[in-house]
Amino acid sequence: MTGIIFDIKRFAINDGPGLRTVVFLKGCPLRCIWCHNPEGFEKNPNKVKKVLKLNGKSHIKEETTGYEISADKLFAEIEKERIFMETSGGGVTFSGGEPLLQNDFLTEILKICKKNDTHTTVDTSLFAPWETIKSVAEFTDMFLIDLKLMNSALHKHYTGVSNELIIENIKKLSATNVHMIIRIPVIPKVTTSDDNIKQTLSFLQTMNGKIKEINLLPFHNTANGKYKRLGIENPFSSIKTCKKEEIKDIEKQFISAGFKVKTGG
Repeated sequence: MTGIIFDIKRFAINDGPGLRTVVFLKGCPLRCIWCHNPEGFEKNPNKVKKVLKLNGKSHIKEETTGYEISADKLFAEIEKERIFMETSGGGVTFSGGEPLLQNDFLTEILKICKKNDTHTTVDTSLFAPWETIKSVAEFTDMFLIDLKLMNSALHKHYTGVSNELIIENIKKLSATNVHMIIRIPVIPKVTTSDDNIKQTLSFLQTMNGKIKEINLLPFHNTANGKYKRLGIENPFSSIKTCKKEEIKDIEKQFISAGFKVKTGG
């Protein structure tokens, strides 16, 4: 079986425990307007134009974002860093896009990883049918779950989809034995509102202690170049990251509620 990926990041330190290889699968049902991986929106490989400058002249080069790869070949790529993953307590993280969108391929590569004692993490929005999540969870050691907004109308406004399915899936997954970490994107004037932080805290406190760790992911604008190459308007191009004091205040609120908090993933 083959899947479509658009990048492999090695020696990652913010996508699960230890040193990790992060595999980015193409395709995402959400359209978060602050997304820093817009090249992962479309499931199939797509053409992008890249402007190169040489001797003062601009040249346009067409490139393809994303490529097809078999599960066996992908695992061979993951295996290249096994010594570093083992000595650091790391493993492989499947991200995107939304990795659950390629659930058959994801399940196959997860099975191979588990057969070879490779720690597996899935970074997901959980916007998928429960049966898909349930089958993937069987071979997953950890879920990194993006929880953006508790207000469903606002969630749909900023991501293109409502959050009812996501909330329900978090509840169901919390009833299993899978290790879950909630990741909250710290988006100025969007996810940082007092209402959203309070509602998020209230919801997570109903998980009966299952959620022990929160990752706060500060917004950054390093994806501006990607949006330009893809010819996509970046609505957050002029937005700056939150001030350290504001992030610290959010940290304190979660710590006071009994959660372990890590900023940066």
